[in-house]
Amino acid sequence: MDGWLPAAPRNDTRFHRTTSTDINTPSPGMMGASVLLGLLMAFVLQGHCTESPSSRRLQEGDCASRTKPPLLFNSHNFSMDLRMPGVSPSNSDTYLCMAFPVPTNQDSYIVDFIPHASMNTVHHMILFGCQSPSSASSSWDCGGALGTCKDDPSIMYAWARNAPPTKLPKDVGFRVGKGSGMSYFVLQVHYGDVSAFRDHHRDCSGLTLRMTSKPQPFVAGIYLLMSVDTVIPPGKTVTNADVACDYASYPIYPFAFRTHTHRLGKVVSGYRIRNGKWTLIGRQSPQLPQAFYPVNTELSVQYGDTVAARCVFTGEGRTSETVIGGTSDDEMCNFYMMYYMDRRHAVPFMSCMESGSREQFRHIPAEANVPIAVSPDQMSSMMHMGHAADYHLEQVTDWPEGNLQLGQVSGLALDSDSNLVIFHRGDHHWDLDSFDGRARYQHRSLGPIQQSAILVVDPAKGRILKASGRNMFYLPHGITADRDNNYWVTDVALHQVLKVSSDGRDRTLLALGEAFTPGSDSSHFCQPTDVAIDPHTGNVFVSDGYCNARILKFSADGKYLSQWGAGSLDRRQRARFQIPHSLAFLSDRREVCVADRENGRIQCFIADTGEFVKEIKKEEFGGKVFAISYSPAGDGLIYAVNGDSPYHSAPLRGFVINYTSREILDTFSPKRKDFKMPHDLVGGPDGSVFVGDAGSEEVFKFSAEKSHRSVKKAGIQVQELEEVEAFIQTRVKPQRNTSHVAAAGPEKQTVDKPSLPVVQEEKKTVKAGRENGAMAAVIITLLLLPLLLVVIIGVFVCWRRNRHGDQKAEPRSVVGILGRIKGKAVGGLNLGNFFASHRGYTRQGFDQLSTEGSDQERNMEDSSDSDNEEYSAPPLPPQPAS
Repeated sequence: MDGWLPAAPRNDTRFHRTTSTDINTPSPGMMGASVLLGLLMAFVLQGHCTESPSSRRLQEGDCASRTKPPLLFNSHNFSMDLRMPGVSPSNSDTYLCMAFPVPTNQDSYIVDFIPHASMNTVHHMILFGCQSPSSASSSWDCGGALGTCKDDPSIMYAWARNAPPTKLPKDVGFRVGKGSGMSYFVLQVHYGDVSAFRDHHRDCSGLTLRMTSKPQPFVAGIYLLMSVDTVIPPGKTVTNADVACDYASYPIYPFAFRTHTHRLGKVVSGYRIRNGKWTLIGRQSPQLPQAFYPVNTELSVQYGDTVAARCVFTGEGRTSETVIGGTSDDEMCNFYMMYYMDRRHAVPFMSCMESGSREQFRHIPAEANVPIAVSPDQMSSMMHMGHAADYHLEQVTDWPEGNLQLGQVSGLALDSDSNLVIFHRGDHHWDLDSFDGRARYQHRSLGPIQQSAILVVDPAKGRILKASGRNMFYLPHGITADRDNNYWVTDVALHQVLKVSSDGRDRTLLALGEAFTPGSDSSHFCQPTDVAIDPHTGNVFVSDGYCNARILKFSADGKYLSQWGAGSLDRRQRARFQIPHSLAFLSDRREVCVADRENGRIQCFIADTGEFVKEIKKEEFGGKVFAISYSPAGDGLIYAVNGDSPYHSAPLRGFVINYTSREILDTFSPKRKDFKMPHDLVGGPDGSVFVGDAGSEEVFKFSAEKSHRSVKKAGIQVQELEEVEAFIQTRVKPQRNTSHVAAAGPEKQTVDKPSLPVVQEEKKTVKAGRENGAMAAVIITLLLLPLLLVVIIGVFVCWRRNRHGDQKAEPRSVVGILGRIKGKAVGGLNLGNFFASHRGYTRQGFDQLSTEGSDQERNMEDSSDSDNEEYSAPPLPPQPAS
C-alpha cells in the first residue's frame, strides 16, 4: 500500500439523490465549490470513455420541451424538465450551467431522475441545489470564475457514460424545498470533446425530475469514500488505494453503490466492518457504465461500525507517476454508497477521506484484490442498452396472486399513481360476425358489457383496487390515462373515443365520434384503435384504425386540430398505414410512435407537425407489430409485441428496442405457456412490463429485477404494510364496483350486494374476534408487567453507573454526535487542500464545501414531522462506542 493523507469525514445537509460526482478544473472566484464537486463526481475527460456509435444526440428540434413548466399529475405528484437551452460549445472541456427555481416553497421529494443525454455529446451531467445561482442568464460558463452557485452547492444527481436511471426503494426520496434550504436547481453539463459538435448541432441534454409533495418516511443520501492523495508509480502492476472511517451517526441502510476511477482502475470494493467482520456493500469494475448498482445484501451501518473501500490500480503503460486530479492523465478513487435513513434524523450527505491503517486492511477479503475483466463485447452491449449487464425481462410467475377473471384483454395503461389499468371485454367477443361489410356492429341488441370493463390493479401483487365501466362499452380496444387520471378509451363497435372519469361513477366526460356510425371525416371514426395523450399540452392523438389509415390530433377539449397518414409530410412518400393499432407518446422527445400492425413496423412522427422521424422494422417481428410502449430510460426504450402472420413463422414474444440504434436489446415471453394474441403492453417506472393477451384472456408481468426488496426499518417492511392497507381499504369502502364485482366474469357473478344473513354473520364473527382479542391483550399485559419493572430497574442502574463513569452522556442530535469527533464534520471542509501539492492546482478559488453546524441544526428542527410516526417507531439514538 501507498501512504495517505488523513482527512476529516464530512456531513453535509441539503443533499438530494442519486448517481455520482465528478471533478472540474479549478479556477479563480466562486467556482471553487461547484467545479470541485464536479471533480468529485469523477468521470473526468472523455478520452478514457468507450463511446457507443449508436448513442443518440439530442437535436435542436428536441429542445422545444426544455422550458416546459412543472407538470402536475395529481394532488401530490408532479414532474419537472431541466434542459440545456440548445447550446453548441466551441471548446473541449466546456462546463455550461443553467438554473431552475424549485417549483414549490413547501417540502417536496425527488423520487426519480430520468437522464436525457448521450455520451457521444455529453461527458457528464451534475445537478446541484443551492439558494442562489451564480448567474441569472439562461446559461453560463460555470467552469470559470462564476461557478454554479453563490453559496455552497449540494450535489443531488450525476450522470455519465450512458448510465441508466437509478431506482429508489418505495417510501424513499431526496428532500428539497422549504426545509432543505434549497431554492434553485443548477444543471451543469460537461462537454468533453468539442469534435462532437462538428455538425454544429445544438444540444438540449438534461433531466426529468419526478417529484412528490407527500412526505416520505425515509430520506435518501450519499456517503462518499474517496482517496485524496494516492500516487500510482509508473509500471507498477498493482497499487491499492484504501479509505476507511468510523461511523458515528444514526443508522443508515445502503441500497445502491457506484464505483469510479479513470482508465487505470481495475476494481473498486466497499465494505462495512463490524466487530472485525467485513461485509461487502458493493464491488464493480469502474470501466463499466458508472451507474448505481443495487446492494444485494440487506444491511445497515450503525454507530461504531467502520466503512471502508479499496481501489485497485495498475501503472502499466505509464512513464510517470499518476496522482489524484482532474485531467485525463490523473486518477480518482471513489466509492459512492446510496442509503436511506429515518427522515427525522436524516443527514443527506456524508464523506470519508481518511486512509485506513495497513493493519486494518490486512483483513480485507481477497475478492477486493481480484480485477473484474470487461470484454469489448460486454462494454458495447451495456453502452447500447443503458442497462446493467444482467438485464433481461423474465415473467413474474406468481403475478397476479389471484384470478382477475378477465375477458379478452384489449388495452393496458398506467395511471399517474403507477397502478395498472386493464381494459377488457367481459363476456363480449370480437369474431367474424361482429361487423358487416360496412363496418357496422351487428350485436348491438346484446346491449353493453355488464361487467366492470376497467380494472385498476396493484402492479406489485395484482390485487384489484377499484373497478368501473359497467354498461358503457360494447367492444373495448385501447386505453390511456391522462394527467388527471381520467381514462381515454376507444370502442370499435361504437366507433368512438370516450373520455371517462375514474371516480367510479361511470361518467362519460367527452365523446368524440358518432355512436355506432363509422366514417372518415374529422368528426367520425371507423373502428379507432388507441389514444395517446401529450401530458404537457393535453392534446389527444387517435389511431384510426381498422377501416381508416390515419392519425388524428385533437385538443384536450376535443377540438379537431389535424391528421396525417404514414409519411404524408415525408417527401419519400412511405407506404400508407395498414391498421395503425397502437400509439405511444414520447414525452421527452415530443414524438408519437405508431405500431403499424399489418406492415410489421413502428413509425415515429413529430407530435406538433406529424412530420416523419424514423421507422423500425425487423425480421424478428414476423410481419406484425400489435402494440408498443415507451420508456425514457437510457437512450430511450421501445417495448413491443408481435402477432401471428400467415406469411412468417416468427414466435410470439415481446421486444425491448433501443430507440436510438433501433437494435433489439432483449426478447421475452411467458415461461409456462405461450402467448396466444398479445394485444397491448405497457412499461412501468420500475422497469417491469405488463402484456395483455386477448387470446388467453390474461395479463402477464415481466420484470428485470432478480429480487423485489422493500424498505425495512426495525424489521418492518413499509412497502408490504402499505399494500395491505390499500387492499383493506378497497374491501371495506362502500363502493359497489370494487374487488369482487370487478373480478366477475359471467353476468351472474356481478351481484352488487351479499345477502343480509351473510352480512349479519360477518358482523358476529368480527364482534367475537374483537372480544377474544381484548381478553388476550389484558392477559398479556398482566404477564409483562413484572418483566417491564425489571427492565426499568436495570436501565436505571446502568444510567447511574454511566453518569459517574468516563463516558459522556448519549448524544441528543446528529450535531452533538458529530461535534465529538474532534470537530471534523461540523467544521469547514476545504477540498482545495487536497490538490495544493499536485500539478497545476492551487488553493485559490476553493470554497468550504461542508455545511456549517447552524445549517445542520436547522435541518434537524425542520425534520421533526409528526406524521412519520405512523410508519415506524422512532429509532434509538446511537450509543457511545465501547
